[in-house]
Amino acid sequence: MRFTRTAAAAVALGLTAAAALTGCSEEKKAAAPQLPERSCFGVFTRSDLEPLMGDGETVKESSPASLKLTPVFKGGTCTIAVDGENRVLSSVKRQPLGQHFFWHLDDEKPDPLPFADNGRVWDGGAAVAITCQGSKDSFELELRLSGSVDRVKPADRRPLFTGLMKKYLDAAKEQTRCGV
Repeated sequence: MRFTRTAAAAVALGLTAAAALTGCSEEKKAAAPQLPERSCFGVFTRSDLEPLMGDGETVKESSPASLKLTPVFKGGTCTIAVDGENRVLSSVKRQPLGQHFFWHLDDEKPDPLPFADNGRVWDGGAAVAITCQGSKDSFELELRLSGSVDRVKPADRRPLFTGLMKKYLDAAKEQTRCGV
């Protein structure tokens, strides 16, 4: 009888330990590796982009160092992927004054951005087009930003992209010397 209780206790303890370990492996998903302190043309901080990252093992960023566009260097794209899955995509494009950018966003049901006459935000991103008229150089500038919103509550998506685009636009105006 004593052997049976001891064996039963050992089995119960083993099952409890196995359940605890299984629970830990299910609870402890691999968090996204730490992002660089600055990402995407040096514009966004780690905390800016964390809501879009999700779980994973490795982060890979592909981006020019800055938004300093010229008549020769007319655009750039930044992508951030976690385990090979794109999580953030931002792009900047410069074109001659008088040319316009066209967006096909009707399916996204976009809202206007409050800080840009020609800006839109939708659940998965935002876009802005501005005219930069300066004393030495004038041009059209387009910024686009999108990201994986799987882990962002629907009510928080447009406010998130509105804030990110405001920061992106401010940095782009400064780095491209828009209006200077």
